[in-house]
Amino acid sequence: MQRDLLAAGGFEMRLINYALTLVLCLSLAILPALGTEGFPKTIVDSANRTLIIDEPVERIVPMVAWSYEPLYILGAHEKIIGAEKGSKDQYSYLTGMADKPVIGTYKELDYEKVIELKPDLVIVQPKFITEVDQKLSPLGITVVCLPFNQLDMFDKELKTLAEMLGPEEEARAEEFIAWKQGSLDALQSKVEGIDAKVKVYGEWSDTPWYTGSKLSGMDEVITMAGGFNIAGPLNSEGNLSMRYPTVDAEWVLKENPEVIIFPAFDYFTGYLQTDSSNSTKYIEEAKIRSGLNGTDAAENDRLYVIDAYLIEAARGFIGAQYLAKWLYPELFEDLNPEEIHQEYFESWLGVPYKGIWAYPLAE
Repeated sequence: MQRDLLAAGGFEMRLINYALTLVLCLSLAILPALGTEGFPKTIVDSANRTLIIDEPVERIVPMVAWSYEPLYILGAHEKIIGAEKGSKDQYSYLTGMADKPVIGTYKELDYEKVIELKPDLVIVQPKFITEVDQKLSPLGITVVCLPFNQLDMFDKELKTLAEMLGPEEEARAEEFIAWKQGSLDALQSKVEGIDAKVKVYGEWSDTPWYTGSKLSGMDEVITMAGGFNIAGPLNSEGNLSMRYPTVDAEWVLKENPEVIIFPAFDYFTGYLQTDSSNSTKYIEEAKIRSGLNGTDAAENDRLYVIDAYLIEAARGFIGAQYLAKWLYPELFEDLNPEEIHQEYFESWLGVPYKGIWAYPLAE
């Protein structure tokens, strides 16, 4: 009798164990399905290539410098498994960037290193898409073209990137775009009624007479701020190869800009910059440079240095805030560009706001 009870008890225990094992197996089968809900997905990248994304992307190698901030905006920076050398240096202040292995430069990918890291996704610029795709696609690595260098394409590219990552990132993309658009709407509501737009000349601080015409970030930011870019008409047909023409002193003097901006790099501006003396010296020298010294901008002390990363890509809408304040100080008396800039850094990039980004700041 006792033996029968023990046997029955053993059978029941085996039955319970079997049932628990079955439940566990079913749970493990269901969990991946929950994590991949909505996949596979079909996306179209900025090179007009149609790609099938089978499951949420978890491991990313961004070859494009402008793509790092979008990944931080989406809260996906932990998915970056390797960094382009220049971007690793430029974004050293962002969480985790210092620890990312280098995967080459934006011009030359270290294919051995990339393959070793086993990414799901490599982000590239249009001019490198064919070469990189031919080398990595046969290995099962998805190559996507998302340059993030045109302001009018930024929202679309951010949404495309978020689609490949998952629903949390998609929701964050929508939230960021709504926040950004709110600040732009406030700006646009004031500049729409301006008839006599301030004439602006932009020149890269490291290359005299190198400017930005139609389709450049410089032109987009100047236009967004309610200004008239004197170099815009140089590319009236909208040719991408003519976005950044070289002009000369005679031409600038003839066009006579009222404001001159110098998009600059680390020597003048940036997160780690604390001293404005380089910017001050640069502006003073520019005022007396032949071709600039006879302009209304020079005569009225309306020359400004602005960080180059505020002219292109993710931060272009912030650059427009600084520029609007310079162009129309009375109209934008209550605008505080640094407040918007600080919120961008702290709420979206996840780091404290600091550095010199625009000089001199408008009163």
